[in-house]
Amino acid sequence: MLARPRPVHRAADLLAAYLPGSFYFSSARGSLLADGVHAVVDAQHGSRALAAAELLDRTTGVEEPLVVGAIGFRHDAEASLVVPAVVRRAGAPTAAERPVTPFLRSWDITPRPEPEVYARGVLRALDLIGEGALRKVVLARCLELEADEAVPVPALLSRLVHADPAAHAFAVDVSAPGDPAPRTLVGASPELLVTRRGDTVTSNPLAGSVPRVADEGENRRRVAALLKSEKDRAEHAYVSAQVAEVLGRSCVELNAPAEPVVIGTPTMWHLSTTVTGRLADPADPGSSALALAEALHPTPAVCGVPVDHARDAIAGIEAADRGYYSGLVGWTDARGDGEWVVTIRNAEVCDRTVRLFAGAGIVAGSDPRAELAETSAKFRTMLRALGLEDAV
Repeated sequence: MLARPRPVHRAADLLAAYLPGSFYFSSARGSLLADGVHAVVDAQHGSRALAAAELLDRTTGVEEPLVVGAIGFRHDAEASLVVPAVVRRAGAPTAAERPVTPFLRSWDITPRPEPEVYARGVLRALDLIGEGALRKVVLARCLELEADEAVPVPALLSRLVHADPAAHAFAVDVSAPGDPAPRTLVGASPELLVTRRGDTVTSNPLAGSVPRVADEGENRRRVAALLKSEKDRAEHAYVSAQVAEVLGRSCVELNAPAEPVVIGTPTMWHLSTTVTGRLADPADPGSSALALAEALHPTPAVCGVPVDHARDAIAGIEAADRGYYSGLVGWTDARGDGEWVVTIRNAEVCDRTVRLFAGAGIVAGSDPRAELAETSAKFRTMLRALGLEDAV
């Protein structure tokens, strides 16, 4: 008897099949749609990566089990990690026409904090840097949006994927006790925290950014200026050095280019370095994709240098708890392979409410007005998907 062929899915089919409560993740590596909860990763004390590996080892009745989900920004943050009951895979999304699905038109928008308060926070951070307490800190601000009806998460996810198929798009159920309705973390991150295949690991830190504009001549000027900017190159160097140092602990070979390049998204230009390595012992639980992601998090791209002082500064200056923003989202399998990205360009959606964050890296020489403008530009990814690009 011939073996029954495994079903073949298209990326567009998985995206169309997504419903709130499912886990969706797509990147250049492929698309993944997971449904149901076979088991929950319980790691209230200790490493979530170790708890995930132990759970996968004892999982039965699920073909090729994975752990999927998200972890918040703080070291003691909430997490939503599960072994799903059913997983479907497909290739990477491809470019397509932007969906014409009508979106909601009536919104109330509340900034937290007000823009001028955020700018004063940047000045406080610059004082700490001037005193020598910090070398870099990433300060974020929040927009709270409320619509006149429930926000359609599948349509929002579809818009994000179609707007930038090369991004790491995701939708994760992060509902918690007390939520008035299911809560979904949805976004399209440009920043790969770590991916692992066999003994090969890759990270793509981003730091140092300028907004993208419609005029291509101006874009070329901005890219050239970004590559020459001492302030942005210093900000980027903190991140790439930390990523190389952390991955280097687990690798026998490591390639970390000395010079960054510029990559673009539909809304931003970023200084980028691709760090690759070969693991010394892929069977070591500490070398799994999730373990490496935990070791890397938080990078200076979302926190600062030194990390502990930057976290304290963030807690003292920022007006709103980040929640899952600037955490990590992705998946890992029983072999330790997987893919985790930094949770940026995202929103938390609960019924009629949407909560957005955007941050900017503050270093010596930062201009509060420029950093405020950078956060406004970074909001555009989600606001464009919501039909509100001109709101900020």
